[in-house]
Amino acid sequence: MPRSRALRNRFVDAPGSLGERLRVARWERLRRCFPGIENMSVVDLGGTAEMWLRAPVRAKHVHLINLEEHPAELPDWITAENADVTDPAVAAELGGKGGYDLVFSNSTIEHVGGHGQRRRFVSAVERLAPLHWIQTPYRYFPVEPHFVAPGFQFLPLSVRARLVRHWPLVHSRPDSPESAMNAVINIELLTRAEMRYLFPRSQLLSERVLGAPKSLIAVRTRPAR
Repeated sequence: MPRSRALRNRFVDAPGSLGERLRVARWERLRRCFPGIENMSVVDLGGTAEMWLRAPVRAKHVHLINLEEHPAELPDWITAENADVTDPAVAAELGGKGGYDLVFSNSTIEHVGGHGQRRRFVSAVERLAPLHWIQTPYRYFPVEPHFVAPGFQFLPLSVRARLVRHWPLVHSRPDSPESAMNAVINIELLTRAEMRYLFPRSQLLSERVLGAPKSLIAVRTRPAR
């Protein structure tokens, strides 16, 4: 394993890392918000089978919707498809199928591309299920979570694109200026005000590290009236 990847694993990815402990705590909080999740049908926007297979929480059924390819073999309680829920036609088709109790999304809304796309993402959330849990990293947490770099999100775009090619804690190092720009331009971290605007009828929870908000979670535990 490259030295930089080993260093990232120590902080973010490996069992026992700070990142893993935070993820376990997030799952337990999800269970507290939705104590009947074991009997729920969940549609996960942007998630992966690996994430659910590692989770200490298991839903009755999980349907994954992602732009990325899914594994060919999945357990019988997980289904998956490649789709873009910000496409209104896709959202309408999925919503027409019905049957979902909960929309779950972990660190996805900041990747969909601009305010208009985020609004379409929220429309899909509202259409797909009466309950939701939508988590996103908080813009003003001191460390940018995707690149594990202090203050990275506040740098000019061109500086971020140059830095990401050399920063030792990136997950996958870009191999060209174009891929480096693509890696950073498609991440737009959200503020508390933006999340309140996008989810005005939801409870907004904070996930904290050393007292500082690290992530924001829009939660609806009861159907909106």
